[in-house]
Amino acid sequence: MKKQLGIVLAAVVFTIGFSIVANAQEYRRNHNINAREARQERRIYQGIESGQLTQREALRLDRREDHIESLEARYRRTGDGISPRERARLERDLNRTSRDIYRQKHDNQRRRNW
Repeated sequence: MKKQLGIVLAAVVFTIGFSIVANAQEYRRNHNINAREARQERRIYQGIESGQLTQREALRLDRREDHIESLEARYRRTGDGISPRERARLERDLNRTSRDIYRQKHDNQRRRNW
């Protein structure tokens, strides 16, 4: 009887522990996308403030960030969260936008101060 109770208790503890870890990983993944979007938006606004980005460059980059956010929201509304395929697409789009932010900030085009 004690052996069976111990096995059942161990199974319950294992199940609860596994679900906590799985939820924590899902939170980190979701938080990671949102954190990247926020960091990239800060980089765009820092480029505007420093004059490294022209108004046209900043608007174009900001529109791309908005598109990624709307795509993420659509993915979250449909189905059970973001699938691995959808996550890969979001990561790819974020990578491309990040590269473009760097390129635009370092292309020696400066905003004119009138």
